[in-house]
Parts: sequence; structure tokens; C-alpha cells
Amino acid sequence: MTLKVVHVAVGVILKDKQVLLALRPDKLHQGGRWEFPGGKVEAGETTAQALARELKEEVDLDIAGSTAWFELQYAYPEKTVLLDIHLVQQFDGEAKGLEGQPVRWVPLSELNQYQFPDANQPILDKLLTEFGR
Repeated sequence: MTLKVVHVAVGVILKDKQVLLALRPDKLHQGGRWEFPGGKVEAGETTAQALARELKEEVDLDIAGSTAWFELQYAYPEKTVLLDIHLVQQFDGEAKGLEGQPVRWVPLSELNQYQFPDANQPILDKLLTEFGR
């Protein structure tokens, strides 16, 4: 049996050596862990469109532009996710959790103090390599 692949637009939102994180609700897959905001790419949407929509719906940010950074596929036992990761460094608004989720700006130097979904480890590694110095 092949598991379906869930295509997810992920926003790594950077501001002043900090990155925006949101806490996944406990009821969701990998719940109770911190994540980079984003969500599923719907049929007919580009990744950039999905990311802009999800960031507005989830954290009330209007992104002025994003840069495709890299993609990664990760197989959990119950599903596979295709993460389409974009860097977001130009945006308007103050981040807030519109779905009741806590959000916070975390200094890159403190990211290792947070627990992330397993699929996010390559994002963390690349983020710290490229921006964490």
C-alpha cells in the first residue's frame, strides 16, 4: 500500500536573526511540537500562493515575497510529506496565532531548545548553517 504524499508549503520567516515558530495543536499529527508556519497546497495553487494564503490564515502576515529555498520529502509511518520550503524575509503585519496556537519569535541561537516534527530537522540544519552565524 502506498501512502499518499501531502504537499506542504512551509515558511521560514526571518527577522533580525530570529525565526517565527508556531506550536502544533496536540490533536494534530506531531502535535505539541514547534513548527515553521505553513500548510497544505490545495489543487490549482502554486506553492507561493498556498504559502501566502496559509500565512495570512494562520499567523496574520501578508508576505511581500518569498524565495523558494529547497524541497524535502519525509516518510512518517502513517504518511509522507513533501515540504516545499520558502524563505520569507519581507512581510507586513504582526504575527499572531489566529487559530489559537502560540507563536513566538525565537533567536536562531535558541532553536535547539525547541522540539520540532522529525521532518523539520533538515530545515533546522540548513537554517543554522546559512543564517545562524
